[in-house]
Amino acid sequence: MDLGYTHHGEYKVVGGKLVVVDLRVVDGAIAAASINGDFFLEPDEALADLNAALIGLPVNVEHSVIREAVVSGVRPDAVMFGFDADAVARVVRRALGHATTWADHQWQVIGPSILPIAENVALDEVIARQVAAGTRPPTLRFWDWKDSGVVIGSFQSLRNEVDAAAAAAHGIQVVRRISGGGAMFMEAGNCITYSLYLPGSLVDGMSFADSYPFLDTWTMEALASIGIKAHYKPLNDIATDTGKIGGAAQKRLAGGVVLHHVTMSYDIDAEKMVQVLRIGREKISDKGITSAVKRVDPLKRQAHMSRLELIDTMISVFAAKYAAGSAQLDADTLEAARVLAIEKFSTEEWTARVP
Repeated sequence: MDLGYTHHGEYKVVGGKLVVVDLRVVDGAIAAASINGDFFLEPDEALADLNAALIGLPVNVEHSVIREAVVSGVRPDAVMFGFDADAVARVVRRALGHATTWADHQWQVIGPSILPIAENVALDEVIARQVAAGTRPPTLRFWDWKDSGVVIGSFQSLRNEVDAAAAAAHGIQVVRRISGGGAMFMEAGNCITYSLYLPGSLVDGMSFADSYPFLDTWTMEALASIGIKAHYKPLNDIATDTGKIGGAAQKRLAGGVVLHHVTMSYDIDAEKMVQVLRIGREKISDKGITSAVKRVDPLKRQAHMSRLELIDTMISVFAAKYAAGSAQLDADTLEAARVLAIEKFSTEEWTARVP
């Protein structure tokens, strides 16, 4: 029987199953719904509960309202395996046009070009603003640099994170970024750093914890293609069976844009890192280790390829998966980043805003 479904949405749960929804909308509300997919649900009758829970919801319904309707509408003994109420809310929002998929956007990739670390940090703000304004499509950018620095999180204490005397002795500058998270120890060629600038609709209804692995699925696939099996260790650590290889951070900005960036160590000088960074016992207390020096397991030992070759592999996987085109930094964008680096990211006022 044709129920006249007018809206269709799909969502693949990270580490879970595919959830699909077909909806019929009448007079601004859901009049019929069909949840389907390769998930597991017991008992069978719970599927009718799921569909009934969506009936009557307005087309502008918020994610949280859908989730609560599902939670309260499904019988108490129901078991949802491979998906949950959040997944249902997400796929319904996609079907109604409020949430988007990767394929809904035309992506571009900016490959690595050597710039001062402060300008790399400034570019995150500049490009995020461009994506928010619609003057640049959603973008993946790889960083590169020759200088040495520590990039601390937006809310970290400067004196608690960095040994100023050791940093000065090693010629290492300190730059504060706009996103939260921990410190990044950066020397020429020692790590791989990339930033994603994306519309908030892509992570609609997702918590930070859910969005991290979702946004880096392609990274895990790229690493797997060269024999590195990586996974997320909540909240934002990327690890292999032999240890941590990197971490992610995010900033959700005004204008509906999300900045998501990742740094993975490639060939790090761990001894120097722990001289410059004040990595204390509390920081590593939940990592199952006793020495900060052992926290980082460089990709160089596992990848058996050069850093730039690994970056090329990552770009190729991203471009193929999301049909992304290549782009370069234009003169106006570079100049805006240079000015912002001078006026904000190189100032004592910004760097020491949390002393």
